[in-house]
Formats: sequence, C-alpha cells, structure tokens
Amino acid sequence: QVQLVESGGHLVQPGESLRLSCAASGRFSSIHSMGWYRQAPGKQRELVASISSGGRTDFADSVKGRFTISRDNDKNTTYLQMSSLDREDTAVYYCNVRARPVDSWRSYEYWGQGTQVTVSS
Repeated sequence: QVQLVESGGHLVQPGESLRLSCAASGRFSSIHSMGWYRQAPGKQRELVASISSGGRTDFADSVKGRFTISRDNDKNTTYLQMSSLDREDTAVYYCNVRARPVDSWRSYEYWGQGTQVTVSS
C-alpha cells in the first residue's frame, strides 16, 4: 500500500557530495518517521539517518557532521544530503518509512529497493 522510489545513487570520488531522494506514494493517511539505512558488502544493514514527523533527526556517529536528512511533507519525500564522502560510505542505501495505510489503525514499516552509492577514485 506504500511504495518507495529511491534515486540519486551514483559513483563519486572521495570528498564529493551526493543527494539521495526517496518518494513515498500509495494510500496512506500519515507518514511517521522517514530514514535511510545502508548495507555494505559483508556487513549488516545499519541506520544512517532518520527524521521524525516533527523534524527530529538522528544520525549514525560515522556520518554526523557530513550527512543531513530532510523531508518535504507536501511531496512525501525525504532527502539524504551526503558530503565529504569516503570509501567507507560505499553501500546500498535503503529508504525506510513508517506509515499508516488508510484502511489500518496501525502503522507499518516499508522499505525501498535500494540505491547503490560507490565512493572510489
């Protein structure tokens, strides 16, 4: 009932910046938290950043000061602005949204298909 479409993944060089976008669509009455996770080869999926419906943000220690997260509630879209990228940021980045479908009294967690970010010279 909620579809997530991510975009923005790319091959970049160390030190460069990149912005990821995730647009939610479907039949839902509200979106609560929106966020980004990433999974590098051989590693577990980890939280990168999240933003609540009220705008409160949370970041992994490894990206604090380099990444920012925002959301446009009119567009049901979240953005992850990444700067000073390094090789350790190479991973598949997944959008994560908690939303309540129109025909449900509870919210559910939804995942995007993932977008590849590769940092390499």
